[in-house]
Amino acid sequence: MEYRPFGQTGLEVSAIGFGCWEMGGTYGAIDESDIIDAVNRGIDLGINCFDTAQGYGMGTSERLLARALGDRRKDVILVTKFGIGYEHGRDSSKEMVQKAVEQSLEMLNTDYIDVYLVHWPDRDTPFEETMGALEEIVQAGKVRHVGLSNFTPDEIQQCMDARRVDVLQYGYNMFDRRQGKWIFPYTREQNIGMMIYGSLAYGLLAGAFNEDTVFEGRDWRKNGGGGFSLRLFAPEVFKRNIQAVNEIKEIAEGMGKKLPHLALNWVLSNPAVSTALVGARTVAEVEDNMSALGWTIEEDVKRAIDRVFAKYEISLTPDKWVENEKRWQGIDPTDWA
Repeated sequence: MEYRPFGQTGLEVSAIGFGCWEMGGTYGAIDESDIIDAVNRGIDLGINCFDTAQGYGMGTSERLLARALGDRRKDVILVTKFGIGYEHGRDSSKEMVQKAVEQSLEMLNTDYIDVYLVHWPDRDTPFEETMGALEEIVQAGKVRHVGLSNFTPDEIQQCMDARRVDVLQYGYNMFDRRQGKWIFPYTREQNIGMMIYGSLAYGLLAGAFNEDTVFEGRDWRKNGGGGFSLRLFAPEVFKRNIQAVNEIKEIAEGMGKKLPHLALNWVLSNPAVSTALVGARTVAEVEDNMSALGWTIEEDVKRAIDRVFAKYEISLTPDKWVENEKRWQGIDPTDWA
């Protein structure tokens, strides 16, 4: 396993982290015993970062992760998030910070959380209030480090003005490169730990889908995937995206690699990235992810990948998507410069 500095936290985080969204029950079918085995195999292989959230099934993921970790909790960096999924929507008020952290501590069966993140910005609560409340639970020993997920650059700075942000978490992959322009430069300048979710484009770059794939049940991808994922699974773009994936797969095979290994290595090749989160349902999947480490993508390969995305007119930068993103977040587009 490769380890990287986690910003200024003093922690060394595994380059590959274990994403626990799938444990929440809205990411396709899971077998709990298989996932428990996968978590423990991940620790055996050196994965020390496990990321969950209160909003992943409102405690479902946290409880299952706690069962999986058992007495190995002390061996990992435990990350969870709060602030979404409530009946009244987003809430990062001081009252909710204090309430949510107690709930997560109970669900996770632990007396401290290594990194506690605001899942999405609550723009009805002053950021100074949220950051002040987070500092209080740090001082109380309930949380070691705090951070943000899915905030705009300006919002990050507002939070930094109130209390240092230790860690940030954003989606980033070959399809969605927005954060490479909007967030990563700031992250490196401020030496903030960077966690990446969606490294395999929510399964697209795992190579398991085809043009006829149908998402069923509670799977969040069945209705297009929502705004934060750029609606990668929407009917009007899904087949095009699969065609692009097939060509990226050919590039990987030409290197003697598998598609998901190339996709994950591509994310990790960005120097701003501390850890790339990948979900896994089985021991075999965890073991397979390790093949993304220990080699380097040459620049000519990166250019070949870029040509595929250009061919299918898939945006390589935030420019084509940023207006829709801002409107979806409820922000005046002119406010995100």
